[in-house]
Amino acid sequence: MSRVRRLKLVLWALTGLAAAVAAARFLFGLGATTNLSDAFPWGFWIGFDVMGGVALAAGGFVLTAAVYIFRLEGFHSLVRPAVLTALLGYLAVVAGLLFDLGLPWNIWHMIVFWNPHSPLFEVGWCVMLYLTVLTLEFFPVLAEDFSRLARVRRVLERARIPLVIAGIGLSTLHQSSLGSLFLITPYQLHPLWYSPLLPVLFLVSAIGLGTMMATFESHFTAWLYDRRPETGTLASLGGAARWILLFYAALRLSDLAVRGQLRWAWLAGWHSVLFWLELGLMALAPAALLFIPAVRASRAGQFTAAVIGVAGVVLNRIDVGGLAHAGRTGPWYLPSWTEIAASAGVVSAAALAFLFMVERFQVWEERPRDPEADPLQPPSLHPVGATWLGPPAVAGRTLYSLSFVLAAAVGLALLDPARAAGHGVQPAPVERARGGEVLWVDGNRDGYGTAFPHEAHQQREGGKASCVLCHHMNLPGDRHSGCYECHRDMYVASDAFRHDWHASPNGGRLSCRQCHRLGEPRSAASAQSCTACHKDLTPAGAVIKVRQYQAPGYADVMHRLCTPCHARRAEAVAKPDLARCATCHRERFVPPERRLAQTGEPGLVGKRLLLPPAEKR
Repeated sequence: MSRVRRLKLVLWALTGLAAAVAAARFLFGLGATTNLSDAFPWGFWIGFDVMGGVALAAGGFVLTAAVYIFRLEGFHSLVRPAVLTALLGYLAVVAGLLFDLGLPWNIWHMIVFWNPHSPLFEVGWCVMLYLTVLTLEFFPVLAEDFSRLARVRRVLERARIPLVIAGIGLSTLHQSSLGSLFLITPYQLHPLWYSPLLPVLFLVSAIGLGTMMATFESHFTAWLYDRRPETGTLASLGGAARWILLFYAALRLSDLAVRGQLRWAWLAGWHSVLFWLELGLMALAPAALLFIPAVRASRAGQFTAAVIGVAGVVLNRIDVGGLAHAGRTGPWYLPSWTEIAASAGVVSAAALAFLFMVERFQVWEERPRDPEADPLQPPSLHPVGATWLGPPAVAGRTLYSLSFVLAAAVGLALLDPARAAGHGVQPAPVERARGGEVLWVDGNRDGYGTAFPHEAHQQREGGKASCVLCHHMNLPGDRHSGCYECHRDMYVASDAFRHDWHASPNGGRLSCRQCHRLGEPRSAASAQSCTACHKDLTPAGAVIKVRQYQAPGYADVMHRLCTPCHARRAEAVAKPDLARCATCHRERFVPPERRLAQTGEPGLVGKRLLLPPAEKR
């Protein structure tokens, strides 16, 4: 079996696995396939698929600028594969973004509902327009095999220079704007990665990655199809790449030094190790290799430098997109296997499309040929079971289909049915509010809640008699039970009755007949009311008729309880903003130990710090 066929079998298997994950993702929601949370809303899909994917596709604008604008004709053979890689890369970015969006069918909203103040708005429009430009740039290659499209091809070839200029402008805008996204997170992103120069750093690293990606693609496909490697051309490209990478390293280190943040690089801890690993991979190591003439002129040296550089820039995007936030935004996040499988499947589908294009269109000067797909090759038996699967081309499609279907079946078998049954919502246990006179209400302890002046509200509503306004039910033997006692999950409904506990020997030790009437089906309708046993279930002064024992999510009940009261009071005191979210959610609670880890200021230990709104996420 040839290298091409073995690779395609693996790629089809990964695509099938991703298809199973995609079915679960779009049927049951994000929670069924990711470990993302409110504290970690951006994870592997954004860091790798979107931010990394955009950077990996930078070779398109780098090579077209070099050939058509700067007239470096020596790189002309690299342009078509670079444009194809960019086109497929951006399509993969869109596919990855659809996985990550909570409501992917609303992705078109940015076209109609404009928010020009948002970097994401600019990135979205630039990506959409650049995809259009890439399609127009590559379309003449597809049209070469169709005589009916000759006129369209000639028109697009005449418009090549304007298209190239538009592509360079759009790429420059959104490559840098991806860095602008994180300028609003100075207190969530670690100081080794946060910088006012993030837009410039993102653009410079993307240019360097464009040269590395072109080198990687050329050498890998030369090995795959037994093509003659373009070592001489890539040596010239590596000569330019080394200075770009060296400039990036100098710019980043000098920026940290000027702003007094370079000290973080020498502190013990995983952040400093990750920083030097990333900088070494994406700039220092490949630049050092490319400064050695023998390495720069050799096939192995070029490929090694390209692999190291590509890995380093992808790591940088993952770091900025989420990993460098870890430990500063709350709980840790590790991507689930489904997230990794979906990303691998998106990349595999793009790679299969690339192989399809180069085999059937004039992407290279000479179209490669898969020996096993040659129709003139005599038929042969498959080594497993000595089964004849048909002519070579048919046998290939049969094997690829089988690989896809089997991998999809394995993926479906590995999915967690419990997460799917819960509509993809992961458990978010709720805890007691913190504080005394002023409660800090953040059920899942992620620091994003609201300060609630408990005693002030109690006195304003009429003293002790007002407790029933909020504490509408009690646990047996308790008075004024906290909301978290029944509403035990932040977002999904909880079983306030806890049937299993009541029937358990280690719990209530109740037999079925003690609650359910004899001769009737055992259901909630035939069961006695809780108040039949628990006389103290209802607080004094409250009149409650229990319709169900499913307690809604903590966040829902808090908003339903607080917002209507604020709205009524807003009318009474003529303060229309009283019911707005920002009236309550204007501070962030930072535990002293986390603040110490973030700032290194021991004077804050033992204190609670409420950060102003500008420091919220």
